[in-house]
Amino acid sequence: MLFTAALVFTWYFAATLLLIFTGMLLGVGLNALTNALGRHVHLPHAVRLAIVCIVLAVLLSGVAYLGGATIADQASVLSNTIKSQISHVRSFLESHGIDTSVFDLGNANSAASSSGDLTPATTASNQNSHGPLPGAGALASSGGAIVSQTFKLLFGAISAVGNVFIVLFLGLAFAAQPGVYHDGLLFLTPAKHRMRATLIIDRIGETLERWLIAQIIVMIAVGVVTWIGLAIIGIPGSFILGIQAGLLAFIPTVGAIIAGVVVVLASLASGWIPALSALVLFLGVHAMESYVLTPILQRQALDIPPATLFAFQILLGVVFGIWGLALALPLVAIAKVMIDHFKTYEAPSLAETA
Repeated sequence: MLFTAALVFTWYFAATLLLIFTGMLLGVGLNALTNALGRHVHLPHAVRLAIVCIVLAVLLSGVAYLGGATIADQASVLSNTIKSQISHVRSFLESHGIDTSVFDLGNANSAASSSGDLTPATTASNQNSHGPLPGAGALASSGGAIVSQTFKLLFGAISAVGNVFIVLFLGLAFAAQPGVYHDGLLFLTPAKHRMRATLIIDRIGETLERWLIAQIIVMIAVGVVTWIGLAIIGIPGSFILGIQAGLLAFIPTVGAIIAGVVVVLASLASGWIPALSALVLFLGVHAMESYVLTPILQRQALDIPPATLFAFQILLGVVFGIWGLALALPLVAIAKVMIDHFKTYEAPSLAETA
């Protein structure tokens, strides 16, 4: 009954739980950087955490200040380029007899619903088109639509900013007093299982710390190499493409595929030779990430078969959306740590019983 209740609770509040888990991951990352600094500088934990946060804030502010205008300009150019290339791809498919109307279902439905909702207003405005002023119904309908869209945008912005602040607050809170939350989890565990719980929690923390540090190094390497390579090829928007490739490297397998598709679509505007060069660059970066950096940096942190990870990514992505897709690897890593612990714990017991 408790397991069923926990499963139902997790299902209905999955978005909130994944948001909290993101804050915990940020706290683990900050704590890992703080501990790494403590190996070289003997200062209190709070002081080291403050130094790490200040350095990270300065780095992010410097990137935003130095590349803010470049990022904005290249993002606009990149968006228009990708839209244009998608239109060309659809035209190419339609010219060869392939139906692409399925891509217009969402727009068609929204347009139909909009036309259906605005039919009375449109009729009223047509009836009053010869008058000097629109009718009261048309004014009320237009005003209501404007207010509704304004509130939607406002609430969406507040929700996004609120989620960012929640993740930052939780990350700083967890990193500031890791021992308090560690002891709190152990206090919730029955006394006879507290020793095993301590081993599992410590192993999960160590695994996530090693994985996060390795993942940050991989993301930086992928972003820098992609940016420099595309700049040498002469692809417009190389800086923003490098940033998105580095960020998408956080999502194994799926992130690399998305980044490659975006890079190729953006490169088609410069011609087939730059597009092929960009494709070769993407394949080289992906090979460097998958067969060089990840095995070297994460061979002691994670050992998850690619097919297993990809299957869980698809499952969590379908069930929980982008949150599940982005957090699939750390969630699978936690499950693997627990499974490995119970396997090694139960093996001696079975041997002694035999």
